[in-house]
Amino acid sequence: MLPRIEYIKQGRVKLGLTQRELASLSGISTSMINQIESGRCKPSYDTAKKIFEVLSSQEGKTSLKAGDICSNEVISVDKDEKLEVAIEKMMKNSISQIPVREDSKIVGLVSEDVLARKVLESDDKKNIHQVPILQIMEPPPPIVDISTPAKALIPLVRFAKCVLVSRKGEITGIITISDTLKMAE
Repeated sequence: MLPRIEYIKQGRVKLGLTQRELASLSGISTSMINQIESGRCKPSYDTAKKIFEVLSSQEGKTSLKAGDICSNEVISVDKDEKLEVAIEKMMKNSISQIPVREDSKIVGLVSEDVLARKVLESDDKKNIHQVPILQIMEPPPPIVDISTPAKALIPLVRFAKCVLVSRKGEITGIITISDTLKMAE
């Protein structure tokens, strides 16, 4: 089922295309595009389908990808390090979560939430900094490909606090809630 015909103009304008550009891309005359958008002409199913396919393909080309909005420097800690190392790195770099690695593999996550909870639950607050990260880390965050559409990541980031970005299996970036604000620019 196709979207409503009224969405043709909205989609074209949103993508920054002129009627002439849309006509050229879809193989339909500029005057036909004009008539359809003004409501003077009802297109055939095939014509409308062509137009919506072009709009859809152009939307995919112009939309931001995970690689466009991620922070490329991924600061991490080793699972065998003490909690004080994670806290120090988080404070120094003004970050609210830090991935935990074992060799080159991400095996967990330490977040401000986990740290606050651990401090509140601890009977020995003086030695909390000496707790191994392995004992308090959360499961690892989701990992997405660098070409994943950024719009698809918003619910994932809200749920998981952060998302790691990979290219060919290698972690190349991290996306946090603050990185999703780049989509509004």
